[in-house]
Amino acid sequence: MADSVLIVDDHPLTREALGALLAQHGFSVVGQASDGEEAIGSARRLQPRLVLLDLSMPGLSGLEALPRLREAAPGCEVVVLTASGTEENLLSAIRGGAAGYLLKSEPPERIVDFLRGVSHGDVALSGQVARRLLEQVREGGHRGAAVPESIAGALSARELEVLLLLDQHLGTEEIAQRLIISEHTVRSHVKSLLAKLGVSSRREALEKLSAARG
Repeated sequence: MADSVLIVDDHPLTREALGALLAQHGFSVVGQASDGEEAIGSARRLQPRLVLLDLSMPGLSGLEALPRLREAAPGCEVVVLTASGTEENLLSAIRGGAAGYLLKSEPPERIVDFLRGVSHGDVALSGQVARRLLEQVREGGHRGAAVPESIAGALSARELEVLLLLDQHLGTEEIAQRLIISEHTVRSHVKSLLAKLGVSSRREALEKLSAARG
C-alpha cells in the first residue's frame, strides 16, 4: 500500500509541484493544506502516514502546528520542508516531534528518498542541517551534557535524542511520550544505537558515553 501524504504549504504552486512529484514516485497524496489550522483539521480527518510541513505560513506557524498535528494523527510522521535552516527552527522542530527537517534546496529525488526513509522509521535531515544538529549536540547544553564526536558521528539524529534521554534515566514509555512516538519505535532506535555503538545493553551504551566524555 502506498504511503499517504498530507502536503502543507501556503504556496499553491509548491503544493501542486510536490504533489505531482510524490505521486510520480508511488506516494498517495491524500490532501493539501495552506495553513496550520487547516492542516490540523485535515490530519485529523485523513490520518496520513506522512505530513510534509512548511514552517513559514500565515496564521498558525508550522512550528506551532507541529505538535498538534502529531496529536491529531498519532500515527503520522511529520517532515519539515522549508527554506529556513536556522538552528532555532531546527531544534524547535525536533523537540516538537519532527521526524525530518529538509531544505527546499534539496533535489527532488533526494526529497523522495528522504520521505521513503521516514516511512520506514528513519530520520531525514538535509546535509547541512545534520551538521548543525550534531554540532549543537556535541557542544551540549551544560557541562557534561555534550556527546563526543566518537559517539555522535555514529548515530542518526533520532538515535542521539534517544541516547540523551536514556542518559536522563528515562524508560521506554517515558521516551515514547517525550518524542511522541510508539514504544515499539523507541525499542527499534535503542536496538539500532546499541548495534552502532558495539554494545549489548543500555547500561553499556551509557557507560561508553560516559567514558567518551572523559
